[in-house]
Amino acid sequence: MFEIFQYPFMQRALIAAVLVSIACGVVGSYVVIKRIVSLSGAISHAAFGGVGLGYFLGVNPVISAIPFSIVSAMAIGGVKQIANISEDTAIGILWSVGMALGVIFINLTPGYAPDLFSYLFGSILTVSNTDLYIMLVLDMIIVATVYIFRREFLAVSFDEEFSKVVGLPSIPIYLLLLALVALSVVVLIKVVGVILIIALFTIPAAISKQYTYNIRRLMILATTVGVILTSLGLILSYIFNLASGATIVIVLAAAFLISYYIKD
Repeated sequence: MFEIFQYPFMQRALIAAVLVSIACGVVGSYVVIKRIVSLSGAISHAAFGGVGLGYFLGVNPVISAIPFSIVSAMAIGGVKQIANISEDTAIGILWSVGMALGVIFINLTPGYAPDLFSYLFGSILTVSNTDLYIMLVLDMIIVATVYIFRREFLAVSFDEEFSKVVGLPSIPIYLLLLALVALSVVVLIKVVGVILIIALFTIPAAISKQYTYNIRRLMILATTVGVILTSLGLILSYIFNLASGATIVIVLAAAFLISYYIKD
């Protein structure tokens, strides 16, 4: 079995598994604690508009998805905090609009988009060196930002009302957290795709949350769980010739069920 690691595409895929697990472990912990899973799903689907824009402009779709995802995150957070619209309504609107814009951009682009399917459902085996460099830079930004604002994120995640009372700029901090979610979406998009991103955001952190409530330990444990399970899903997808992104999600879900019953 170990001979599969001699292939360059498998080596890149394993590195990608580590990089996405870092983003999931760090940001996913806040997503689970703050209970913004559905909002994160809306950001991930809205990111498809950035993918379509990349095809239309003739640039790397991952690059174009970065500003598009951040703008979408700011729009969702701004609507929730400022406008008199319920959060679930705002999520539904921006979720569908982002996907629709992606379809329109792709429709306006001459020719055929050969790897579009990989952005919808993921294709970790086709990750390029450029994708890995982008993931690494985004991971560094995410980790550095979380380290600098760790106390503010912690306050806003556990008790937003208290953070306002003690004078923390809760809305800007909340929007910054959503921006990190958006950057994490871009890290994940080539691995599991827009449709399955929410699983990697939530399942490693949900598994880890059963064993610790310390945020630092939660991030480390979620990252470790993500690395192990993502790598296992990748190997199984190669052995059984299955879709990599979907196999990774199934492995994550199975691990969650097992850990849940073990914990009980």
